[in-house]
Formats: sequence, C-alpha cells, structure tokens
Amino acid sequence: MKTRNLGASGLKISEIAYGNWLTHGSQVEEDAARACVRAALDAGVTTFDTADVYANTRAETVLGDALAGERREGLEIFTKVYWPTGPGAHNDHGLSRKHIMESINGSLKRLRTDYVDLYQAHRFDYETPLEETMEAFADVVRSGKAHYIGVSEWRAEEIRRGHELARELRIPFVSSQPQYNMLWRVIETEVVPTCEELGIGQIVWSPIAQGVLTGKYQPGQPHPEGSRATDQQGGADMIKRYLDDDLLRRVQELKPLADEAGLTLAQLAVAWTLQNPNVSAAIIGASRPEQVQDNVQAAGVVLEDALMKRIDDVLGDHVERDASLTKSPSRRDF
Repeated sequence: MKTRNLGASGLKISEIAYGNWLTHGSQVEEDAARACVRAALDAGVTTFDTADVYANTRAETVLGDALAGERREGLEIFTKVYWPTGPGAHNDHGLSRKHIMESINGSLKRLRTDYVDLYQAHRFDYETPLEETMEAFADVVRSGKAHYIGVSEWRAEEIRRGHELARELRIPFVSSQPQYNMLWRVIETEVVPTCEELGIGQIVWSPIAQGVLTGKYQPGQPHPEGSRATDQQGGADMIKRYLDDDLLRRVQELKPLADEAGLTLAQLAVAWTLQNPNVSAAIIGASRPEQVQDNVQAAGVVLEDALMKRIDDVLGDHVERDASLTKSPSRRDF
C-alpha cells in the first residue's frame, strides 16, 4: 500500500481509504462489516472514513468495534458532522457550535477513541455563520479531539472562505471530500485548482460510481440481487443517475482497456482517480472482503496518458463536468 500526504500537511494516509457509508450498520451484517475492515487492514489500509449520519450513528459504532485492539497511532480515523442524527430535531443537524460540540463527543464515544485524525464538515451550512462554525472547529482541535479539519462537497468559494478563517484561527484545514470518478468530474474546473493553491488534498468518494464502473450492471438486464441498485435504504436513490442503458454499454466498452492494463474494471476506476495529483486518497466501500481485496490492487498503479485519453473517448458526453452541481442543501428541507 502506498501512502500520500493529505494536502500540504505532514499527515500521511493510505492512498486507498476504507469507508462505511452505505454498508456498515445498514446494508450488511456486523460480522461481514468486521470481515471487510479486517481485509482492508490486511491489505495495508490505515485510513478509515465514516460519519455520524451513516446508518444514523450505527456505522461509527460498527467501525469502532471493528478497529478495537488495533494500534491507534497506526491508524487515521476520519468522521464528519452536519446531516441530521438522532430524532433529527432542530439542533440535531448543521454546523452550529452546539451541534459540533455535541457531535464530536458522540462520535468519539462510538468510535472508541480519544480523538479523530480528521473532522470534516459534511456540507456547507447556510443557516450558521461560517465564523461560528470555524471557531467551534478550532476549539475541537485545541481540545485534542481532532488533529485536522476538512470539508465535504463545499464549493470553491466556500473552501476559500473557510481556509481564510482557519488561517486566522491557526488550525490546519487540509482536506476536501468530494464525489469524483470517471463519470463525475465536477471538481476539476474550480475546486481542484483552489485546493491546489491552498494546500488542500482531495479524499474522493464513489470512485467506482456506486458500483456502475465495475461493469456488473448490464444494459437491458435486471439489476443484480443484493446490489446497491436494489437497496431501498438509500443506495438505489444514489445510483439511479448512472443506470442509463447507453452509459452502461459504454462501461462495458472499458473492459478491453482494463484488460490491456492488467486490471479489473473496478481497479481501473479507482486507479483513474489516483492519477489526479490533488487526490490524496480514494475511498472504497465493500459488502464483501473480496471487493476490498480487488479494489486495493489499484494502489500504486500508473495509467498511461494514452489510456486516459481512450477512457475519455469511450465515455464521451456521459462525463459530467458542471461545477455548479457541487452544492449543499438547505437545512430547512430537513
């Protein structure tokens, strides 16, 4: 397993990170979740990403239990705050000081640790002054409950404003966690250049586009039983944008390119994200250990420029590049 610095910070993380968004505590049983974490550890993964909202806090508990007994100094544990948790009352979401302070304490208890390496704002909060949010994050860092801070799915101008306040408060703002894959490239025109300038690294989620880039979804065929497309607890809603027959046919056309590179389609997709020099890590998820073992083989893979061009030619106009699609919801919708 290769490591990379997280942005311009001194923190090194495994370039393949393991995340438990739609799996732990919801889609798979706890024994399977433990087996996936074990497979990640055995493959050299040291970076683990979660959030308090995943399975309404249950995912943090499952991950904390799965990592119990591991040398804490050898791990990088990330979690996030913003989305509604618990009963979802008026202060159970957002980036107010109250919610941040209560959320970090709950996350640490569930993760069975005294600190997280990275604490991220899971979306931008238009209902709370950014100064209040960043001051609360500063207190979390100064209390030793988090070493670094970051954000997820913030626009370039929001990242810049947050970074300016972080500099004033003298706290390390080091990461952005956006969706990024061969099909979804909305960060490339604005977010990535801004982050390169500011020394912020990308920790990208959905590198295989919810499983579509593995090739398991066939055009004109029923979705595989037990796949994300059949998960009515959230997975089906997230993946539906990719279940277009023409797009699925084009994904199948990537198979010969992956074969030439000696990779599976999933490995090709994960390796593709890691070619971007601003990407510090790609987050993989899994419902079975075999998926972890497959995806981690993308670590250290270098794709030739000619192959990257051929991928673009195959996918054509199915690639989304509109920077305005990076956005946060209004808390009034909760």
